[in-house]
Amino acid sequence: MRTYFAALLALLIAAGCAVGSGAVVEGAGPDDLLKLRKGPGLDYAIIIGLPDGTRLTRQNCVTNNGKVWCRVALTDRPGISGYVSAEYLGHR
Repeated sequence: MRTYFAALLALLIAAGCAVGSGAVVEGAGPDDLLKLRKGPGLDYAIIIGLPDGTRLTRQNCVTNNGKVWCRVALTDRPGISGYVSAEYLGHR
């Protein structure tokens, strides 16, 4: 039953990950940065840290080890892209 709810939650989060939709970094905190990574998981190298309020363009989302990761590009610098945890993405 627990697995069912986890899968349902992941599906609901992924459904909100419409390709090309705008997103903003939320919840990293005033003294921390959201890590933009080369791949969808904590084992991937960090490209750059993103402060709260950073505007992103969401490209697609995947589930890895029970967590949803979204491929994003910086709205102001679309050449910089990678993956972030969907937990820290808000809509703009």
